[in-house]
Amino acid sequence: MMLRRFWSAVRSRAVLATGSVLLVLLGATAARAHESIEAVRYNEVDLQTEVMREVQNDQMFASLYAELQEANPAELQNALNKIAQEAHKIAGEFKSVKVRTGYNQTYPVYDRDNKLVAWRGRTELRLESKDFPSMAKLIARLQPSMQLGGISFGVSPELRKKTEEELMKEAVASFRQRAQVLTEALEGKRYRLRKLSIQTSDGVPPRPMMTMRAAKAESYEPVLEGGTSQVNVGAVGTIEIE
Repeated sequence: MMLRRFWSAVRSRAVLATGSVLLVLLGATAARAHESIEAVRYNEVDLQTEVMREVQNDQMFASLYAELQEANPAELQNALNKIAQEAHKIAGEFKSVKVRTGYNQTYPVYDRDNKLVAWRGRTELRLESKDFPSMAKLIARLQPSMQLGGISFGVSPELRKKTEEELMKEAVASFRQRAQVLTEALEGKRYRLRKLSIQTSDGVPPRPMMTMRAAKAESYEPVLEGGTSQVNVGAVGTIEIE
């Protein structure tokens, strides 16, 4: 009985030892396989390309303002509110133009002796539209009571998105072409794309085209030329040349 137990314990230890040896061998094999995969690395090259397109500005922005000075702040505010309400009423006739209230401010005016002598205020109206003729007409209607602060042009989000999607294809094609050129220059057989990212230019602020002060008595339609803006798309990535 004692002899059987002895040989049973011997066999168990032998099995455990064999299992440990197998685990060690498997671990070593996996490590060698990993090292082999890491060793099969070819020339890695970082590559960047960019494509661009001039796009006709299709969106217009304008700001008009009125500045007044009164001895009484309440009277000043009432006068500014009246101008703003009338401007919004006129702008409401132009359905293709978006209108919103801009920067408004009221502040005291002091003389050289630091004595309060008056109150000055400002009200502003901001316009946005793709309809340039209507914008010009609206500006002319508003100028008897408001001054033209500035006009700028830009690319609408819809047109920018459409242009960027078209340029993405061109950017990828350009990236692939340059990757092939580099592969041939390095006498490689082929290349493998390891990673690629597409970069687009953020919305560019509208380009200012006109800033002026017009006399209140004048009323005219400004001549508007939207001009163009540049839309850029870049492709940045890494290739592995075999």
